[in-house]
Amino acid sequence: MHNRHLSNTSPLNHIGAEKTHDSAELHVSGKARYVDDIPQPSDTLFAYVGQSECASGEITSMNLDAVRAAEGVIDIITSEDIPGHLDIGPVFPGDPLLVDSKVSHFGQAIFAVLATSQRAARQAARLAKVEYKPQIPVLTITDAMNRSHFVRPRHRMQRGDAEKVITSAPILIEREFSIGGQEHFYLEGQVALAQPQDDDGVQVYTSTQHPTEVQKLVAEVLGISFNKVVIVTRRMGGGFGGKETQAAPWACIAALFAVRNNCAVKLRLARREDMSMTGKRHPFLARYRVACKENGELLGVEHSLAGNCGHSPDLSDAIVDRAMFHSDNAYFMPHAQVTGYRCKTHQVSHTAFRGFGGPKGIIAMESAMDDIARAVRCDPLDVRKTNLYGNDDRNLTHYDQQVRHFTVPEIIDRLEQTSNYRERRASCKAFNDSNPILKKGLALTPVKFGISFTVTHLNQAGALLLIYTDGSIHLNHGGTEMGQGLYTKVAQIVADVFGVSTDTIRISAAQTDKVPNTSPTAASSGTDLNGMAAFNAAQELKSRLKTFVSEHFSVGRKSIEFANNHVSVGDKIMTFAEVSQLAYMNRIQLSAAGYYKTPDIHYDRETASGRPFFYYANGAACTEMLVDTLTGETRCLRADILHDVGRSINPAIDKGQIEGGFIQGLGWLTSEELRWDDNGRLLSDSPATYKIPAISDTPPVFNVDLLENSPNAEATVFHSKAVGEPPLMLGISGWCAIRDAVAAIADYKISPDLDAPATPENIMRAIHALDSAA
Repeated sequence: MHNRHLSNTSPLNHIGAEKTHDSAELHVSGKARYVDDIPQPSDTLFAYVGQSECASGEITSMNLDAVRAAEGVIDIITSEDIPGHLDIGPVFPGDPLLVDSKVSHFGQAIFAVLATSQRAARQAARLAKVEYKPQIPVLTITDAMNRSHFVRPRHRMQRGDAEKVITSAPILIEREFSIGGQEHFYLEGQVALAQPQDDDGVQVYTSTQHPTEVQKLVAEVLGISFNKVVIVTRRMGGGFGGKETQAAPWACIAALFAVRNNCAVKLRLARREDMSMTGKRHPFLARYRVACKENGELLGVEHSLAGNCGHSPDLSDAIVDRAMFHSDNAYFMPHAQVTGYRCKTHQVSHTAFRGFGGPKGIIAMESAMDDIARAVRCDPLDVRKTNLYGNDDRNLTHYDQQVRHFTVPEIIDRLEQTSNYRERRASCKAFNDSNPILKKGLALTPVKFGISFTVTHLNQAGALLLIYTDGSIHLNHGGTEMGQGLYTKVAQIVADVFGVSTDTIRISAAQTDKVPNTSPTAASSGTDLNGMAAFNAAQELKSRLKTFVSEHFSVGRKSIEFANNHVSVGDKIMTFAEVSQLAYMNRIQLSAAGYYKTPDIHYDRETASGRPFFYYANGAACTEMLVDTLTGETRCLRADILHDVGRSINPAIDKGQIEGGFIQGLGWLTSEELRWDDNGRLLSDSPATYKIPAISDTPPVFNVDLLENSPNAEATVFHSKAVGEPPLMLGISGWCAIRDAVAAIADYKISPDLDAPATPENIMRAIHALDSAA
């Protein structure tokens, strides 16, 4: 113990500090270990899957003799070899691990092969002779709607009498447009390494956002109890939702082979098979009827949002729900009717993607805002500002949740000034008047995004915290790290509680035998849930240590302070390590389990009302685009973003998420186009046929700022706000800017019919349609 005052040491400021990502150096040096980098046991074998060559039909015969005879092949499994559950649907049934007889999409897994190398397994899987009795596939949303072909029943939310208001409105706007899906294109593909254990169990290293679900499904496929399966995920090389449910099949197949053959088994999909066998962001067909006053103020809205769910439900019920929840975006709808359809097609089952269904609902409403502006001959920003949520009788959503602590008006006002919106709008018009070929467009659009899983029971998390006698801290929680900086943020939270350096804290891999029954790292809730669970565990341990120190030194608890890697006890201080050692010697428990559940959230599907979101994350982007009207090519010239992250735990990571989200959203709406042929085969199945944004697509002027002095009014961890998904929808401003540029051809009197993504082909179609209408 030292006779010096604690304030003489250097302060440690964790919350709000721009700490480097915990794996940053490992990422850039190539030393970060992913599943495929784990040293393989000497007995490791390799699995691969055989794919269907038919989108819809029955398997009439399957001859695997050539597969079995291929060089290096050790074992083959079909649906008949699965000892437990065949169906691994995450919420509703419909996802067989391997097809028994009925084929539902091109590329569906129909058998699996085990060989001495991945190359041998992949080549052998192609040798199967399979014959089908094909059926006519349903491949489009329109076809599914016409046939009432759905994976789940429709759902409807409504407020007031939209039909009555629309019928008598002075201005009525109707539109239908398609919204494309999106390939996740994570850098690390789907992969799993399974190792049998000596208690008839299995341990699986897998790149998944949902270790607990993979644990459950592996156990059910093997027909064993959950406690015999351990899932380990240290990091993913990207996920974006593509590894929330769809990492499970490959882990299940690897585990089944491992147990059958009593050896380690790895299954790693090559990029082409990964893209053809895993789901995408749902393509949507949006229809709306919008009634407004002559000043552009909304009177009534009817939204119809039809999602292409693929062949099975997967997470589509919740995804379409979220599209419906966000069909208002930031705007008050006095009368509204929102209907969501879950269309069944013979494509791979589409799944979670950053923003879930939210982007589709938001882009539909932003399209409507632009349409209103053209109809009433107003600046689109003025129409948006006219319709923002407000106070009292203008703060209730179409699902009866109050919009509280709404910062969008402040964000828009600030961004309008800092981006020089008015001056640039005039400049764009002047440029367009003098340039017959190149046209500039400008759009400032907001985002209001609900934070919480809309499936209420998922809003919970646990953490396990251990203090060792040298003062080092070990933390484990159910969140997974996919590059978003979750581990870094949670370490900062724990460090702040104890007043210690973050380098004294180690967060280990998400592991199902440490923290059970975890929720997926999704819905932008990773820090909100796991950070608060870790915070609660740290507070419990800190309180325990305070009680011990108070009693041991006969001092009041209020005189004990944890800061700067030390603990002050009255007028003396000890290092945190000394307190930890002393507590151990006096038999004080130095571990704690933390738990958190989001309060005050609920949603009743029968009445389509409730409070599905704990709070809303807000932001806005002002984007300027350049369009070549001869080729349809586009270029992003400038983007200005102002986003509300509450009290930022790590501004550097938050800004990185905002930048990346915006670019990913812009890619979804400009260059990333999914294409299937008439037989249901995915054509855009490689980097050669699917164009994600490159670093050269970053706007040369890219200003990103966080809204200052805006702590979350709700009791989140340190009053921060989620930042994972909301920024993606800022990219919608780019799509709106492209429409604005095309509208300039007709002097902004007509709102272009532009599907998303705004590829050169779709832009040229919109231009030709505009020329015809003019």
